[in-house]
Amino acid sequence: MVSWTEFQSAAPAIADEGRRLLYRVGEGAALLATVRDDAPPRIHPIKVGIVNEGLYAFLLDSPKRRDLELDGRFALHAHQDPAAPSEFTMRGHARMVESGDIRGPVAAEWYFAVDDAYRLFDFSIESALLGTRPSADSWPPTYGSWKAPPSAPGR
Repeated sequence: MVSWTEFQSAAPAIADEGRRLLYRVGEGAALLATVRDDAPPRIHPIKVGIVNEGLYAFLLDSPKRRDLELDGRFALHAHQDPAAPSEFTMRGHARMVESGDIRGPVAAEWYFAVDDAYRLFDFSIESALLGTRPSADSWPPTYGSWKAPPSAPGR
């Protein structure tokens, strides 16, 4: 698994379009799927941000945060525009960031003021899929995908 910057270097076309789709409605809007061994997957709307080298989210205490703390596996999907329904999704592993050296700079660029109730999560990317459709009438989508090399260590 790799950071957003490493993903951007390895698959620039997919990463550039993925970034555009995440920020298409302004602030980084996405749907987060989390899992736990003892429960079915859950889907949560969240705000994500590409800051410095990483893909991050600040989360309050909630089922999604507890899922990430217990398991870490995630899938993230950018919201779709019905008029031009291109899609971007990625999978990987999230980890809570405890370093103030990372948290401070990310919080300084965040969409809203964060306090100590928010935990920062760094999303490492295992794979990404981009399906492009210039209009709702365009079918089938054109797909591109990327997968981290097996030797890429988890962050």
